[in-house]
Amino acid sequence: MKIQKKWGLVLIAVLLLSLIVSACGSKTVETTKVRIGEVTRSLFYAPQYVALSQGFFKEEGLDVELTTTPGGDKTMTALLSNAIDIALVGSETSIYVSQQGSDDPVINFAQLTQTDGTFLVARKKVDTFDWNSLKGSIFLGQRKGGMPQMAGEFTLKKHNINPQKDLQLIQNIDFANIVSAYSSGTGEYVQLFEPQASIIEKEGKGFVLASFGVESGHLPYTVFMTKQSFINKNPATVQKFTNAVQRAQNWVAAKSTDEITTAVLPFFKDIDVEIVKNVVKRYKDQGSFASDAIIDEQEWNNLLDVMTSAGELKEKVAWKKLVNNSYAEKAKSNVKP
Repeated sequence: MKIQKKWGLVLIAVLLLSLIVSACGSKTVETTKVRIGEVTRSLFYAPQYVALSQGFFKEEGLDVELTTTPGGDKTMTALLSNAIDIALVGSETSIYVSQQGSDDPVINFAQLTQTDGTFLVARKKVDTFDWNSLKGSIFLGQRKGGMPQMAGEFTLKKHNINPQKDLQLIQNIDFANIVSAYSSGTGEYVQLFEPQASIIEKEGKGFVLASFGVESGHLPYTVFMTKQSFINKNPATVQKFTNAVQRAQNWVAAKSTDEITTAVLPFFKDIDVEIVKNVVKRYKDQGSFASDAIIDEQEWNNLLDVMTSAGELKEKVAWKKLVNNSYAEKAKSNVKP
C-alpha cells in the first residue's frame, strides 16, 4: 500500500510538471476585436481583402469583423453611432461631418486607394473616343455629393463639358441600382465601379471608354478613418491596424495579378475569375492602389478642389485638421517590403 501511494504521488508530480512546462512553452496571443464598415464590396479595395486573407491583421493581434454598409452616408452613420470602429469610405465624408460641427471629429489615418475607381461606359464601342461625344447625351451618374459623382463632374469640366447644361445628367438613382438601371436601358453613358464595368462588357451591354481615376488625378479617395475619441483610447490598436494595411500594400505592389486575384477571390465568390483578374490588373496598372497609407497634403488639396468644383464645400478644411499621418508614417518606416 505504501509503495502504491508513493508511486501515486510521483505520478501526480510528473503530471503537474508537464502542465507547467506546457504552459511555459505556449504563448497566449491577446487579440483585439476591430469592426470595419466598408462603403461597398469592391475589387477597388483589394489591399484590404489581402490584409484579411493573408492574415496580416491577425498577425498584428487584431480580430477584424468586416461588414458592408452601402453608401457613404450609411457608413458614416454607423461610425458616428459606434456600430463600427473604423470606416473605409471616401475622405469627403469626414469633411461633411466637420462642416456640420463635431466635438469628436472623424480622422483620416490610413489611405487605401489614391484615385477615383470609376470608369466611363458607353453602349457602343468606338475606336477613338472623344469626350465631346458626351455633349447632348443622357448620362447616368453617381449620387450627388459622393466622391464618384464629384470626380466625374470634375473630369467633365476638365474637358469643357458643363454637366448641368451640356448633357442630361441623371443622379436620382440609388448607388445599388445604377447597374440594373443602365442594363434596362436608362442612359447612353454611365459611370461605373468595377467589377460592374467589366461585367457589363462581358454581357455585351456596354464598353469601357475611359477612366475617371486617370483623368481626375491622385486623391485620398478611399481611406480608413475613425473618431478622434477612438484614437485617443486605442492608439496601439490603430497602429497595429495601419501596420497590417501597409503590409498588404507592400504585398500587392510586389505580387502578380494572378497572385492578387487568388488572394481576393474568397470575397468575390460570385464573380468570374477572369473578370476579377481583369479588374485587378486595370486598377493596378492605373495606380489606384496606394503604395503606402500616408495621405499627403497635395492629394488632400486636390480633393478640396474637386469638392469646390462640385459646389459641395462650404469652406476649405485644412489637411492637418482631419488627417493624422503619424500611424502611417511609422508603419511605412517599420514595415519592410
